[in-house]
Amino acid sequence: MIVVAGEALIDLVPAGPAADELPALLPKRGGGPYNTAVALGRLGSPAAFCSRLSTDHFGEALLRGLAADGVDTSLVQRGPEPTTLAVTHIGADGSAEYGFHAEGTADRLFRLPPALPGTARAVSFGTLSLVLDPGAGAYEELMRRESRRGLFIALDPNIRADLIADPDAYRARFRSWLPDVSLLKLSEEDAAWLAPSDDPATAVKEWLTAGPYAVVLTRGSRGLTVLTRDGLTLSLPGEPVAVVDTIGAGDTVNAALLHRLGTHGALTPAPELTVERWRDILGYAARAAAITCTRPGAQPPYASELA
Repeated sequence: MIVVAGEALIDLVPAGPAADELPALLPKRGGGPYNTAVALGRLGSPAAFCSRLSTDHFGEALLRGLAADGVDTSLVQRGPEPTTLAVTHIGADGSAEYGFHAEGTADRLFRLPPALPGTARAVSFGTLSLVLDPGAGAYEELMRRESRRGLFIALDPNIRADLIADPDAYRARFRSWLPDVSLLKLSEEDAAWLAPSDDPATAVKEWLTAGPYAVVLTRGSRGLTVLTRDGLTLSLPGEPVAVVDTIGAGDTVNAALLHRLGTHGALTPAPELTVERWRDILGYAARAAAITCTRPGAQPPYASELA
């Protein structure tokens, strides 16, 4: 089982062209970790979601969405606080920008859960859940606890700079996580933000030295690159598609990487993977993300669409 730990929220997505510069907004299930869990379920990996959801109607909808795609919800905590909202702006190129309404919301009060199921092999973290305290401290404690138990730890920082009050403090916190991380996945933009004074390639090498076995960089339509601690560097191009929007594409990459690593029996802290297997893993992730980009909102593909 792959456990995904982090927030679930509601994306308010433009329903069409703006009228008087105020577009109609449609609520869609979202949140980086939530999307990752749903994508894992759709790809066929046994998955569980570890978070805290509101008991409001949005929280109920989020819970139903997990169940519909076969995601285990036994680790989900509940509370009466409202669900986090993300107001989405879609650029002309399909890229998404977000404004968050996260004060006093349910996921910020996440508490460290008891032991994870014995079938857990990996835990995935990222996005807002590692930024907004007090919940961020509990997610961080969960990461360190499960790393000590020998589980595979995946991290996608998925930087939302507007919510990071002290960038230098967050960057130091990020570096403190690296000894516990097996796979670090991030976009080129995230890498540049996390290491503003360094060349991203130099920063990635330093991060590999600090702990992760592999770093996967997403480069938008230009594809993905993996760099490993033992010196492998491999890049694959993206899949050309007509982009509707990019919402959930990075989260789909997270899930596809974990799913394919599991297929190869490589959900261990230091897997041994050949160039050919990394080529297969990156290619699978690129295809999955491309499908997500062809439809509005975070709608990751099912295994049958990648067969």
